[in-house]
Amino acid sequence: MSLDPRRVLIFKEVVTAGSISAGARVLGWTQPAVTQHIHALERSVGMPLILRHATGVQPTEAGRALLAHADAIFSHLEAADNELEEMRQCQTGTVHLAAFPSALATLIPRAMKRMTEVGSSVHVRLTEAEPDEAWTMLHDDKVDLAIVFTYRENTGSDVAEGFRRRRIATDPVALILPPNHPLASQPDLHLADLALEEWVAGCPRCREHLVRMARQAGFEPRISHETDDYLVVQSLVAQGLAVSVLPHIALDAFRRPDVVVRDGPELTGRTIEALYRPGAERIPSVALTLNALIGA
Repeated sequence: MSLDPRRVLIFKEVVTAGSISAGARVLGWTQPAVTQHIHALERSVGMPLILRHATGVQPTEAGRALLAHADAIFSHLEAADNELEEMRQCQTGTVHLAAFPSALATLIPRAMKRMTEVGSSVHVRLTEAEPDEAWTMLHDDKVDLAIVFTYRENTGSDVAEGFRRRRIATDPVALILPPNHPLASQPDLHLADLALEEWVAGCPRCREHLVRMARQAGFEPRISHETDDYLVVQSLVAQGLAVSVLPHIALDAFRRPDVVVRDGPELTGRTIEALYRPGAERIPSVALTLNALIGA
């Protein structure tokens, strides 16, 4: 025996209304259509579910048993509808998000605050991941959104194939010099002026960007230290051990007072993007998170 849930709910409406005609009015159907569904339901269970009399219908013993289950089905469907409505209104839901450290320290918390300010209870679960790792997590369905950065010379289009992109922000980079560096206060500072310096480089993607900018300026940078930690970068620079470049977002997260930050005409920045699977932007909780990130 296989029960049609729709017919079970039609049966519930008829019994609750007291007659087939009253049930049809509640459902907005014709009386013959409702009668056909009741007959089909009775055939599927193999016994009568209602008895008709002059003033309406009366459920049989089997009908009363089914009615109890129909009430439970209706209750579950009503609860499901309420839960989905809350999701449609962006009041609930969970968004799994992977992002690189400086975004986690700046953009992401600001976006989460914006979401709470509009009354949302969407829960954002955070995982720290550099761009390549975040792409992998997205590909493996471990996260809903991957917040990544790309430089002009490395768009990551091969890795991100099949994903949708949403630009979040542009992120300029700046030169980081020791406070007593002889060029720290030079009015027109160019990258080539630092050709003889030792450098601190960051992640592989950031190192490639530094090397590319240096070569375009006519020199090969002498990279003496490598670290992904922008606090360590600034500490090395503050002690006069090297110079470096850092994105503005990393400086927004933490900036030592004893380093000099200078912008330069040859310094090209990066683009911060959100990656997601096609169609995910139509999920209310994901759409809310994306919009909050863009506004952050």
